Amino acid sequence: MEATERIKPISYLKAHTTDIVSGFDGGQHDPIIITQNGEAKMVVLSMHAYQENKRHLRQLREQHAFMKLIAMGNAEIARGDVLTEEAFLARLDQD
Repeated sequence: MEATERIKPISYLKAHTTDIVSGFDGGQHDPIIITQNGEAKMVVLSMHAYQENKRHLRQLREQHAFMKLIAMGNAEIARGDVLTEEAFLARLDQD
């Protein structure tokens, strides 16, 4: 489906709700942009697409958190805030 074909007025949503749901059930995953008075107001998408978007967002958040940890570790190394292997193991033995 072309991008311009996915932009529909709110009256289309009201008149074709069943067709839209059937399309999603039939494997249509492209979102439909709903306009009101010529202005984009909402996006309708399949449950599959919604779940995929949530999964992708969760994955991006996890990657971002991991990258922050790496940056923090690199900053500690740059400051010289590190332990030798021997000092680290000695600390473990103390506990």
